[in-house]
Amino acid sequence: MEKEKIELLEEKARDLRVSIVKTLHKSQSGHTGGSLSAIDIVTALYFHEMRHDPENPLWEDRDRFVLSKGHAAPALYVTLAEAGYFPKEDLMMLRRLGSHLQGHPDSKVTPGVEVCTGSLGQGLSMANGMALGLRLDNKQSRVYALMGDGELQEGQVWEAAMAAPHYHLDNLCALVDANALQIDGEVEKVMNVFPISDKFRAFGWHVLEIDGHDMKAIVEALDKAKTIKGKPTMIVATTVKGKGVPRFEHKASYHGVAPNDDELNEALMCLGCFE
Repeated sequence: MEKEKIELLEEKARDLRVSIVKTLHKSQSGHTGGSLSAIDIVTALYFHEMRHDPENPLWEDRDRFVLSKGHAAPALYVTLAEAGYFPKEDLMMLRRLGSHLQGHPDSKVTPGVEVCTGSLGQGLSMANGMALGLRLDNKQSRVYALMGDGELQEGQVWEAAMAAPHYHLDNLCALVDANALQIDGEVEKVMNVFPISDKFRAFGWHVLEIDGHDMKAIVEALDKAKTIKGKPTMIVATTVKGKGVPRFEHKASYHGVAPNDDELNEALMCLGCFE
């Protein structure tokens, strides 16, 4: 991919990080760390890889995205707003009573959200079902599912991990936002899921390992996944929780804490936003 296009995606991700911290600050509720760690991946999906139409969210030939780690909803919401699914002003209503932007994605009320997620461990199963359904309908659409590494502690993930290669779901690409932290601390200490790549290879997946903040690597991995036939692809993306704001980085304490006034100002300065 051309260097200029990669730079545009990187700039888009930076702008979306700004939107994330502003949105969370306004709501004073929500998940900061995992939204910031995932936003580079979500940016690449919506502004490079996926076929989708904000003016027709239910377009039959669209690609599907499942945010299995539903608590990272701010990352999805700012992306959908940027893409034109709803006005950006709506972001300031995050988690408000009656708002269509609740704490976890709700497909019944939010344009562009494919499924309700938030109960961890279920997204890959839903993505499997979507991929099977699309194949039965002879559709060329693809399905993308983003999970967290802490989420891999859920047993249902591994039932889905076994099923996808069994049914040769090569229209499915799953990704792990592997930031090594969860609400209770280090993933390795809470319930060790590593080595992630070896586990998925053992189940029969094609596995790619990348730096989840290297936009060129993300794009190349997504493009590569489309060429794999006969099996699903798993992209294991090593990331930094709270990426982009040093105060938030590598800290489990910012898993579900919104920035206060001082933290917002610091975050905006770190992200090069001096409004």
